Amino acid sequence: MMFGVKVAHSLPGRTRFYITKQLETSHIETWLRSFPGVYSASYNQVTGSLLIYHHITLSLYSLKLFIHKYKHTLKQAACSWKKAIPIIASGTIFLVNWYLQRSSYPSIVKALSYWVSTFTAISTSYDVIKDGIVHVLKAGKGNANTLTAASIFASLYMKNPGSALIITLMSTISELLTDYTSEQTKHYIHSVLKLDVSYAWRVKEKGVEEKVLVEDIQVGDKVVVFTGEKIPVDGIIIEGNGTADEASITGEYMPREVSGGDNVYAGSVLQSGHVTVTVEKVGEDTSLSKIVKLLEEAQDKRAPIQNIADTVAEKMVPVSFGLALLTFCFTRNLNRAMSMLVIDFICGIKLSTATALYASIGRAAKEGAIVKGSDHIEKMSKLNTVILDKTGTITEGTPVVQQVIAAEGFNQEDVIRLAAAAEKNSTHPIADAIMKQAKDWNILIPIRDNNAQVETTVGKGISTWLNGKRVVVGSLRFMNELKVKTTNLLQQMQNDENVIYVAYDQTLVGVVSIFDKIRSGMHRAVNNLRHQGINDIIMLTGDKRTVAREMARRLKLNWYHAEALPDDKAFYVKKYGRTGAVMMVGDGINDAPALAHAHVGVTMGAKRTDIASEASDVIITSDNPEMLSELVGLSKKTMNIIRQNFIATFAINGIAILFGALGIFSPIVGAAIHNAATIGVVINSARILWLGRETNESQILRSA
Repeated sequence: MMFGVKVAHSLPGRTRFYITKQLETSHIETWLRSFPGVYSASYNQVTGSLLIYHHITLSLYSLKLFIHKYKHTLKQAACSWKKAIPIIASGTIFLVNWYLQRSSYPSIVKALSYWVSTFTAISTSYDVIKDGIVHVLKAGKGNANTLTAASIFASLYMKNPGSALIITLMSTISELLTDYTSEQTKHYIHSVLKLDVSYAWRVKEKGVEEKVLVEDIQVGDKVVVFTGEKIPVDGIIIEGNGTADEASITGEYMPREVSGGDNVYAGSVLQSGHVTVTVEKVGEDTSLSKIVKLLEEAQDKRAPIQNIADTVAEKMVPVSFGLALLTFCFTRNLNRAMSMLVIDFICGIKLSTATALYASIGRAAKEGAIVKGSDHIEKMSKLNTVILDKTGTITEGTPVVQQVIAAEGFNQEDVIRLAAAAEKNSTHPIADAIMKQAKDWNILIPIRDNNAQVETTVGKGISTWLNGKRVVVGSLRFMNELKVKTTNLLQQMQNDENVIYVAYDQTLVGVVSIFDKIRSGMHRAVNNLRHQGINDIIMLTGDKRTVAREMARRLKLNWYHAEALPDDKAFYVKKYGRTGAVMMVGDGINDAPALAHAHVGVTMGAKRTDIASEASDVIITSDNPEMLSELVGLSKKTMNIIRQNFIATFAINGIAILFGALGIFSPIVGAAIHNAATIGVVINSARILWLGRETNESQILRSA
């Protein structure tokens, strides 16, 4: 028996459970049918019997865990209702007491209503009162709850429990709004980072393969991965070989040939072949789990504006008590003095600031950007400079043929035809670019000689045989090593990014220029950043100067730094950081030092590396560069909303304090105004999260 769930009997594909706690029939059945591998579920409330028809490979332990998760959601729902009890109780008792006290009911009924209201006010505010008193005893100074507790007791002392109930009612509502925003933020983060691999093929004894849930995989298990599948674990290949796309792990767009003894990583895609892997890391040890944990902790990383809000709020506690004392000394009117207690600046400032920052993190996560702390939201609102890495950030990381130049005696089609003959079975992106060009030009690719093998020289190129003569495709160094006859054709290619040389029968046939295209939306992203007040947009790249200059010209960047090593990139980030806040955007291992030194480090794209993600403050999970400008817009809007809330809180509560001191309205009206203002500014903050995404160039900025 486990979690109050007992297996009555089980057959392959059919299991009956007994559940000790009575559950809602339709809810538990719907919940179980959503579980992968469950075909049907039938629950009997009277007997507690739960009959499930499922796939034969589905483990009973997994089913029990899933039922337990359902029971956990019931507990969470119960907790949510518990939080709503003070609101329901305070609101109901307040209305009943208000009606009875103004009617012609007997005095005993009114007295009973008064004492019920008093008890309700104290019981529903117990946690607040306790915290306020304990904070004074331990810290020697009051907090927001101290002031709230004082106003509740003052209301009761004046035999006005209605005022105490209003204070409890509205302060609870504003806190629930803040909690809701925080929970929604966590929900969005989990939805963005959920693991998209449900099953794995585990090897049993005698080599039998079984399909199991990824959660059931343990360290030391053996897992088989087939062509096109995503590798679900970190481990070592013990059998088989293939080509793995590890762009999401290493940032390298060149697929890697893997075989026995090589390490493979969760999230990689096996493009070809099949391998058997011994599992080394699963579950909480994976990078995905670490990022989720990191983001849940992000809400604890406080922004400077949050510290300012808390400091101001803390200093307003003695001010409120002082105003109450002064008012009583001058007016000798306890009602007016109490107005100074029921109206304060603390709740509105603290709750609305925290809510705005939580909502901003949640909204960013909803749109596909993971912000690791609210302090980064504030920093992004003050940016002066944005520095962009080139390869994989400005560009797509998917090369295409830009130019083909043929040597004397050959034409462009000859160059691509011979290159394609050697590259047609390769999985490298450069080979893809050449094959795509051959297809676009409708070139018939010749068949290699019988039994002719393609010889690969790592880092240099490949060669094969055609009509008894050798075809070579690769670098200039490779050509020189093979003593290929070259010409002055090389002078024409000096400005190009990546050059592939093609030779046939020891003679240079031509040169192919490979270009990595600028990401779609990068031009708009740069323009939007400028519209948001960022004047300096710089590019860093390890490519040669001529390539960098051309890229900067196309994007109309302020400047560029070419042939930059990782240390150089970090140096430039620190240099620009001396004159203002800097955002560095990259995706690879070589960007990690620069990301770590930036005021705000951002990794972007599906091909970002784990090391770069660890070093960054913001992770953009998509390949959309416009998210950069949207994030800056969101941060500016968030800070504007926080400033709005500061002004509104001080203005409304300041006027309410003045009117209360003059006796224009009663403490209960003052409490209503103060708490209504608090709820208002919290809602103003939470609207960042609630509003839907617009379909314009700067969606978050305009919709928030």
